[in-house]
Amino acid sequence: MDVTERRDRDATDPWTRLRENATRITSLLVTAVWFGAMFTGQDWWLAALLVGYVAVVPLVAILFGDEDDRREWVDDYLGTDAAETDAASEPADSTADALETLRERYAAGELTDEQFERKLERLLGTETLEEAQEWARKRDQERTDEREEDLEYDR
Repeated sequence: MDVTERRDRDATDPWTRLRENATRITSLLVTAVWFGAMFTGQDWWLAALLVGYVAVVPLVAILFGDEDDRREWVDDYLGTDAAETDAASEPADSTADALETLRERYAAGELTDEQFERKLERLLGTETLEEAQEWARKRDQERTDEREEDLEYDR
């Protein structure tokens, strides 16, 4: 049996699929339990909701989830230092992810042509943190100037 056959067999193995989808399955089960408890008039449905989403789902995500699941839950507890380290080490990936998200939103019809082009220019023009901060300062200044013009017009 070669590596490809073994990998294909592992991908269709029920235990492998269960492990890969453990976080989703746990979320579904937690939702089913608290929903069922709520609709049958049980007093403990809120406790099931809180314990399920605050303790059980994150624990399963950390133990059995993929790298994205771990980052999603662990970064919240480690603070921003871990997130800043990741962002500094992977600036191209974050830009690519943002660009992909922008394309998906445009394809889904969430953005008009003008909105897409404006956001694309902004994204490509703010590749570093300093550029993003400068852009934000300019935007705030423009908004302040517009408000002052509106106030002058009202007088």
